[in-house]
Amino acid sequence: MTEFPHKPPKGYSYEIESFKRNVIAIWIYNHYRFVYNHGSPVRSIWGFYNTKTKSYHAPINAKTIGSVVDIESTTPYSAMQLNLNPLAHALYT
Repeated sequence: MTEFPHKPPKGYSYEIESFKRNVIAIWIYNHYRFVYNHGSPVRSIWGFYNTKTKSYHAPINAKTIGSVVDIESTTPYSAMQLNLNPLAHALYT
């Protein structure tokens, strides 16, 4: 995998695991202690990395790879892309 461009936010970490033959799943762990899971870290899928095409993909869910994303348009929390209307885009960015 190429150098991952994001640094984990405070209280978070990343972990990678094999997903398919040439795809790596990138998980983000939240180390905040939650009551509902007895204080264990909570993990969410950040996205996927295809080692053959050297491209990042947004997740549809933890088991489904979405479309290719420009790594510059991702955040440290997720590769999912925001679908904003023009007014929301102006306010959000």
